[in-house]
Amino acid sequence: MKEKLILIDGNSIAFRAFYALPLLKNSSELHTNAIYGFTLILEKLIKEEKPTHFLIAFDAGKTTFRHATFGEYKGGRQKTPQELSEQFPHIRRLAEAYQIKHYELDNYEADDIIGTLSKEAAEQKMETIIVTGDRDLTQLVNDYVTVYYTKKGVTDIDKYTPQFIQEKYGFGAEKIIDLKGLMGDKSDNIPGVPGVGEKTAIKLLLEYDTVEGVIANLDKITAKKLNENLTNHQEDAIMSKQLATIETNAPIEVTLADTVIPDKDETKKIELFRELEFKQMLENLDTTSQIESSKEIVINGDYQSFEFKSIDAIALHLKCYQDNYLKNEILGLGIIYNDETFVVQPEDITKNKSFITLLEDENVKKHVYDAKAVKVMFERLSINVEGIAFDTMLANYLLNPSSTVVDVAQLGHDFGLNYVESDDHIFGKGAKAHVPDREILYQHIANEVHLINDVTPMIKEKLIAHEQLALHDELELPLALVLAKMELQGIKVNKETLIEMQGEIQERLDALTESIYNHAGKSFNVNSPKQLGVILFEELKLPIIKKTKTGYSTAVDVLEKLQGSHAIIDDILVYRTLSKLQSTYVEGLQRLIGDDEKIHTRFNQVIAQTGRLSSIDPNLQNIPVRLDEGRKIRKAFVPSGDDMVIFAADYSQIELRVLAHITEDASMMEAFTHGIDIHTKTAMEVFDVEKDEVDSNMRRQAKAVNFGIVYGISDYGLSQSLGITRKAAQQFIDDYLDSFPKVKQYMDDIIQKAKQDGYVTTIMQRRRYIPDITSKNFNLRGFAERTAMNTPIQGSAADIIKLAMVQFDKALKETNFKAKMLLQVHDELIFEVPKDEIDAFSLFVKDIMEHAIELNVPLEVEYDSGESWYEAK
Repeated sequence: MKEKLILIDGNSIAFRAFYALPLLKNSSELHTNAIYGFTLILEKLIKEEKPTHFLIAFDAGKTTFRHATFGEYKGGRQKTPQELSEQFPHIRRLAEAYQIKHYELDNYEADDIIGTLSKEAAEQKMETIIVTGDRDLTQLVNDYVTVYYTKKGVTDIDKYTPQFIQEKYGFGAEKIIDLKGLMGDKSDNIPGVPGVGEKTAIKLLLEYDTVEGVIANLDKITAKKLNENLTNHQEDAIMSKQLATIETNAPIEVTLADTVIPDKDETKKIELFRELEFKQMLENLDTTSQIESSKEIVINGDYQSFEFKSIDAIALHLKCYQDNYLKNEILGLGIIYNDETFVVQPEDITKNKSFITLLEDENVKKHVYDAKAVKVMFERLSINVEGIAFDTMLANYLLNPSSTVVDVAQLGHDFGLNYVESDDHIFGKGAKAHVPDREILYQHIANEVHLINDVTPMIKEKLIAHEQLALHDELELPLALVLAKMELQGIKVNKETLIEMQGEIQERLDALTESIYNHAGKSFNVNSPKQLGVILFEELKLPIIKKTKTGYSTAVDVLEKLQGSHAIIDDILVYRTLSKLQSTYVEGLQRLIGDDEKIHTRFNQVIAQTGRLSSIDPNLQNIPVRLDEGRKIRKAFVPSGDDMVIFAADYSQIELRVLAHITEDASMMEAFTHGIDIHTKTAMEVFDVEKDEVDSNMRRQAKAVNFGIVYGISDYGLSQSLGITRKAAQQFIDDYLDSFPKVKQYMDDIIQKAKQDGYVTTIMQRRRYIPDITSKNFNLRGFAERTAMNTPIQGSAADIIKLAMVQFDKALKETNFKAKMLLQVHDELIFEVPKDEIDAFSLFVKDIMEHAIELNVPLEVEYDSGESWYEAK
């Protein structure tokens, strides 16, 4: 196989990826867009180029040997956004997961590492590809070295070969340094010669060959101003050429032999992609496992004739095909009863009355994996299982909230029990997914229920040691059973309302299409980025912001930058928003309505490290309610009977109240205790004005920084949110912390506590481990510190609404209310309530929610009711 080396300019490509993709976060609040973009590049290069050698070079620090020549080298660069800085350590981890060597060298730049290795490779006549977003590296091009220059996107590249450079400039790669010497480089703060741009520099070099040649022939340059600038800045030109010259003999300790890619092993990639929640990347990998069985499990005899008697505890595992236990096929039941192991086909489960009695006996403890799914599936079989006492999935999540919940096999790996195959291995994935032969399936179910039985005492022991058993027993497990009822109950969705909305939105889309055609002067496919790009940038001559491999970028961030330049832009932005709303929600929800005229979403307890719930099929957390048409979607969510209404109860500013409770800041506590609007109060403090002097803009800025504190503030993030400079944003943050000193004290204290303990906790003792809090890496440590600050706030808010749900379910049983809890969305609970109960029920729910826990400030609940979810807000 022909040897091929790829060298990546790590910092440059990370910057390209960060700015090419929208800000993305995983459930740990880690920004991931740069990591994801970097991954796309690695995948593309490995697939298309098939390298045998690979290295990613990084800059080691801000100071290099070039600063000794020119102290202002790279001066004036904006500080790297924190949202990007926190991703660099994970990009290094990405390299390790791909088994790609990464390297940095003090006092040198990544360019110098690349220059030195590419020279060595060229001497050995090895084909080399350099991948960068910096044209400086094009000076290294030769017959063996090609530079892939990424433009504004992550996969949009120009390939700089000797021929390409000759055609582009009229000279070879060796003169790139002379070009930089004359024209300078603003991005690196290389001065060059004032008034000399690229065209002039090329013209001079074509005539006089080098910077030195230009200087030697100043008497021949007749343009007065140009001659004057060249004469006065001769030393700057020579120095600039020197600064731009890449060192190809750097004292690196890495050799070409070190860059060899070892045999393919995707274990670390799978682990990292799970942690980062790169679902598409995971789907592209072979995540099946081959586990050597270390435990022989024998399935016992005849289930139907066995006499099950009341005992202290049993282990159960009801297996469903794939994830949707609400409707997918139930495949079988695994049971461990004393030392007996049974696997039962679904149609036979009800054929043993003694076992049904055991299931419905609340005094017989059931140990399971995913109590909610187990409860739902037994209900589908018309069996009311009671006494679920331990959920190994939930418990393991509490112990390891950063671990991605996959299947029972993954649970086993976490505790060193490796005798269960992964579900992907047993069932396959994607188009190849299938139910295996009964013998294979039943052995798998038997293995899984044994693992549940084996791991239960191990997990329980750890929960007790962490003082988290109550969190499992009194909050998460009872909540799982409450959520099971909510999922089975579902919520009625009026399909006619959605169809009517679909027609109204289509009318708006049609009108917008006509308006866009009028602005464009012709008709075209508005949904085609390629055709739209031609209209905007060739026919309407709008400024080109970004190019892609297939043409001009028309992404939302590009269009937003063009707002105000042409009336067509506003129409396109509204069209895009409405079009997505139409397809994802108005049409998408219709497909999810069942025969019972309801939608049954599934709630997930084990995704967010903060403890927040999420929902899927559909994701009701993401309905874009800021848009009027988005809010109107809630009109379709209605009660199941004419004598009922939808009732919504919402915690008011719960995270900020938790912040006031935790910090005990006097100003914040005063605002909440006396019913003063917290954003107005913040504006008064930060801007040092009276209440009646606070205008809407002041309040808007105060609101942004208030929630910024809760979700992990940074000057970059706040500047993007408010449309102000990063300097102004940082000043705003500083003023805020000066105005609320207890908040600043809390931030300092919680970081110290996290360093001491290795984790932070919520009010309910939910832990989040923060191993990077003591990292020597500045970026890893910075992200860990922000995580330490905001987790107790967000996590406690999540705990409180969960507590309210559990307490509501318990209290409801002691009343005659016919009301039912249907949904939880963020800080809001949705119910359907008989009309004649609404007055009493409102006070009942408000009291439960406001007293779910006692804080130093009052909790406040706002509520309303109506004929639909929309009218209840």
